[in-house]
Amino acid sequence: MDWLQSIDLMGLLKCFITGGLICVIGQILIDKTKLTPARILVTFVTLGAILGGLGIYKYLVDFAGAGATVPLTGFGYNLAKGAIKGVKESGLIGAFTGGVTASAGGIAAAVFFGYIASLISKPKMKKQ
Repeated sequence: MDWLQSIDLMGLLKCFITGGLICVIGQILIDKTKLTPARILVTFVTLGAILGGLGIYKYLVDFAGAGATVPLTGFGYNLAKGAIKGVKESGLIGAFTGGVTASAGGIAAAVFFGYIASLISKPKMKKQ
């Protein structure tokens, strides 16, 4: 039971609420607008990259941890953070390589688990 005392319940709550609010915004956009899920995905990643580049998203990450870094906005933030670091280390070429380097683990996991899901699932055409 010692492990239970080491859990930061307030941190978990902040993480859950922040990640949940980001997902709620995405669901509202799906339900109330004519935006496709792909456009919402691109919007979230772009918004995360812009807010990350401006240094604003870091405050949300500091507050919510994984609740801010796991959703799509966190991927954009990670790309921007990596690009900024890459520019500092390698100059202009770092703007292109830094974001991919910083996000390599997440990209590899997405490809791997996407492949596993494609082997397990049976796709169906969406009825219109």
